[in-house]
Amino acid sequence: MSARKIKKLLVANRGEIALRIIRTARVMGLQTVAVFSAADAAMPHVTAADEARPIGPPEALLSYLNAAAIIEAALASGADAIHPGYGFLSESPAFAAAVEEAGLTFVGPSAAALSAAGDKVGARQLARRVGVPIVAGIETADIASARSFAAANGYPIMIKAAAGGGGRGIRVVVAEGALASALEAAAREAQAAFNDGRLFIEKYLARPRHVEVQVLGDAHGRVIAMGERECSIQRRHQKIIEESPSPGVTPALRARMIEAAVGLAAAVGYQNAGTVEFLVEGEGFYFLEINARLQVEHPITELRFDCDLVALQLRLAQGEPLTAPSSPRGHAIECRIYAEDAGNDFRPAAGPVAYLQLPAGPGIRVDTFLTPGIEISSYYDGLLAKLIAYGYDREEARRRTVSALGEFMLTGVLHTASFLRDVVASERFARGDLSTGFVSDFLPAWSPPEESIKAAAVLAAVAAQAGPAGTAPRARPAAEDSRGRSPWERLGPLNFGSRR
Repeated sequence: MSARKIKKLLVANRGEIALRIIRTARVMGLQTVAVFSAADAAMPHVTAADEARPIGPPEALLSYLNAAAIIEAALASGADAIHPGYGFLSESPAFAAAVEEAGLTFVGPSAAALSAAGDKVGARQLARRVGVPIVAGIETADIASARSFAAANGYPIMIKAAAGGGGRGIRVVVAEGALASALEAAAREAQAAFNDGRLFIEKYLARPRHVEVQVLGDAHGRVIAMGERECSIQRRHQKIIEESPSPGVTPALRARMIEAAVGLAAAVGYQNAGTVEFLVEGEGFYFLEINARLQVEHPITELRFDCDLVALQLRLAQGEPLTAPSSPRGHAIECRIYAEDAGNDFRPAAGPVAYLQLPAGPGIRVDTFLTPGIEISSYYDGLLAKLIAYGYDREEARRRTVSALGEFMLTGVLHTASFLRDVVASERFARGDLSTGFVSDFLPAWSPPEESIKAAAVLAAVAAQAGPAGTAPRARPAAEDSRGRSPWERLGPLNFGSRR
C-alpha cells in the first residue's frame, strides 16, 4: 500500500506511551483515537484523545493484544493509521500486515522488515552474512545440540527465544544438570509470550555492556543513525536505566557500531524507527538483536538530538524522506520507575495512587500517565513513569537525575524510585563502570532508606484522612537518608546551567 497523508490516528496502546503519541499527534494537527480495556476506562489516555473506543476485558490478550478488535475500532472511528506504541503488537508482522490489508497505515516497519528483524535467529544469520560480529552460538536448541555446544564452548550458556523481546524466554545455564529444565521453561515462556516456542543458544557473556544504536529508515532507501544509548543497567534482562552517549564507547568504537547498525538496517530494507543492539566488551562488539519499533528509552535521544522521534515516525509512515539529524549535544539519562518492590526481588506491585509529586526543574522531563486517584493494575506492565534528565555533560545529567528522583513522591503503590536514585548516586555509576551485572552486584547490599519507609507510611495515612487523593500536606521526601539529608545536600552544589 502506498504511503498517504495521515489525518486520524488510532493509538493501539495504553499508559505513558499512549499519552506520548497522542501529544505529538495533536501538535501535528492529527485527530486521535484511544483504545481501552474495561480496567482502563478512567485512565488519562482515554480522555486525552479526541475519542476513545472500548476493545475488551482487562486481560491484555483479550484487549490490547487483540489485533482484530483494534483494527475494528480503527475502521469504526474513521482512523486511517494505527500507531502500536511499543510492545508485542509493534513487532508483530501479522498485525502490521493486517493493518495494511484493512487499508490503514501502520506506523512502523513493513511486515517483511518486521519478519526479517524480529526473528532473532534470522537476524543473527543476516548479521553473519553482512560481516557484523556475533557471539558464538547455535540456532537450534534441542537437548543434544545444546549439550554439544556447551561441551565445546563451556558453561555458562544463554538460552533465548527466537521471537519477541523484553527479556522473555531467556535462561542462563551454568551447569549441565540445569540444562534440560531450562530449555523446557524457556520454550514454555516463549510460547506463552510470543506464540512461538523456538529457541537458540549463545555463549553467555557475564559482564558485557549493552549498547544500542538508534536507526531510522525512509521509503526512499536511506538509513541514518542517531547515536547510541547505554542500556546495561537491567533487572531480569530488562532495562531500567539508560543513557546517551554511552560512557564506555570510544569515538572509534562508536563509528564502527554505527556503520554496522546502518548496514544491518539497510540489508533488511528497514523503514521507520528502530534500534540495533550490541553487547560490548572492551573495544569489541557483538550483534545482539534488532528491535523493530520505538524504544521505551527514546526520550534520551530526543533530548540530545533536539528532535521528536514520534513525529519522525509519523512523517516516515507518510512516505516523507529523511533529512540529516541535528548534531548531538550534552548527555541524557532515563530512569524507568516501576510498580515493584526492589527490596523483594522486584516483585510486582499494585494499588491506588494516593499521593503524587512529580519532579521538575532545568533539564528534567517526566513521561507518565500517573494522576492521583487512579488504580495501578496487576493486569499490565508495571512501568509507572520515565524520569529523564539532560545535562551539559554526564555529571550534570547524573546529579540532576539524583535530585529529581529525590523529589519524586508516590504513595499507595510500591515503586523503584529510591533504588534507582541510589544506583545513579553510587560511586560505581558515577565512574561509568557499567555492565549487565551491575544490578546483581549492587542489590544485595541495598535496602530501602528507613526514613523513606516511615514517610511513605505516614503520608499514606494522612492522605487517607485528608479527602480527595493528592491533597495531603507535604511530607519529607522519600529520598532522604537516615540523617534527614536529601540527595542534593549529600551531593553538594549542583550546576543547573542551561543547555549549552
